[in-house]
Amino acid sequence: MDSTEKETKNKKKGADKSGKGGSGSGGSPIYGIGVFGAWLYFFQQANEPEEYALAVLKGLFWPAFMVYEGFSALARWKGQD
Repeated sequence: MDSTEKETKNKKKGADKSGKGGSGSGGSPIYGIGVFGAWLYFFQQANEPEEYALAVLKGLFWPAFMVYEGFSALARWKGQD
């Protein structure tokens, strides 16, 4: 085994140990804090058991709601020109 093969093998071992492989992670503590904040907000708005169940789902998928509302607002704003 020459030195190039050893370096390649060592680089592969290093990537396996970290578990990330050099790419960004999908989740973060900030997202988790956002989920808890969304649950708190949606639970405060709920009055009935069905609304509490819906609050759990909304808390998990709040980024999708935020993006949808953002694009809707952008479309309304662009339509005013």
